[in-house]
Amino acid sequence: MDMNMQNTPKITKESKNKIRVEFDRTPLKERLKAKFLNLYFFQRVAWIIFRMALLVGISYVVLFPFVSKIAGSFMSPEDFVDVTVRLIPKNFTLDIYKAVLFELDYGEAFVNTLIISLLCGLLQTFVCCLIGYGLAKFRFKGNSLIMMLVILTMIVPHQTLQLSMFMHFRYFDVLGILSFLSGGASVGFMPDSFNELLAGIQLFQLQDNALALTNTYWPLAILSVTGLAFKNGLYIFMLRQFFTGVPDALEESAYIDGSGVFRTFFTIILPLSIPMMVTVFLFAFCWQWTDDFYTETFFNSSKITLMPDIVKVPKSLDIQYAGKEVYEEAIRNTCGLCIIMPLVILYSFGQNFLVQGIERSGLTAE
Repeated sequence: MDMNMQNTPKITKESKNKIRVEFDRTPLKERLKAKFLNLYFFQRVAWIIFRMALLVGISYVVLFPFVSKIAGSFMSPEDFVDVTVRLIPKNFTLDIYKAVLFELDYGEAFVNTLIISLLCGLLQTFVCCLIGYGLAKFRFKGNSLIMMLVILTMIVPHQTLQLSMFMHFRYFDVLGILSFLSGGASVGFMPDSFNELLAGIQLFQLQDNALALTNTYWPLAILSVTGLAFKNGLYIFMLRQFFTGVPDALEESAYIDGSGVFRTFFTIILPLSIPMMVTVFLFAFCWQWTDDFYTETFFNSSKITLMPDIVKVPKSLDIQYAGKEVYEEAIRNTCGLCIIMPLVILYSFGQNFLVQGIERSGLTAE
């Protein structure tokens, strides 16, 4: 083995330079032939062509439905029955957008959905950040069990809890306190004005000795504060993975300097987790923006208009002609475009934080 190694010529820097000089001195035709007419070059070209064809095909499959919906939103009813019209409208019009914006109360739905999405997004981000930090950095009995329950919330379908959640907030009475107080008022233990006092609270509605929180923001706010809202299990898992990678030396140095747990969390941990928190906020905001499960569960009246409620045909566009079904489908697609347009703008500003947060959460393979 040693003899073979001794007999093997060593490639030095001088020999590399000599080979390069000799290659440069050869005729151009010979250099091009040696560079391009070989198996390695053809393999690289074939791989590049295959990769480009694959990317173009995937982009076409993903983007074509959006392009067709955007093109259909500018078409007139006549364009939908014209076989020569594909993606470019012959009769360009903004009638669909005008009807959606002014007839379907788009502004009211935008404001109401913005309030709910901001409320839920901010509360869920902070609460899930606090829970994820506690599960990642503190060892206590039941830590694994709590994490298992968090994962369980990601597995159990929300439809199985729909009726129980509705009844819980329709007759909201924590530990039966209101029923006890109302019963005490009826037998003389409490003043008779107790029920009148509760009924006079403007933020709640007292019905059947319980608070009716439906058709208000309270159910979504309570679920967000308690960490049980939509997709909160995923947010807690992402933040726990992120905080697991934060060095313990940062906290230990803060504890040595006399900083407490909460002060360390607010002054050291939170500034480090801003990209991750922005990612969680974007997820929470966008999922709440387009959510129709919780909004239909808790908002079962027509007093509050939200984004999912505008997906319908305006009266001014409800016309009778041959292509009515296709035209009404284009109107609903335009409503969807108006709903997701604010999210596209939001993602355009927060995409850098989103990419950084996903990379630091440990959800992608390194």
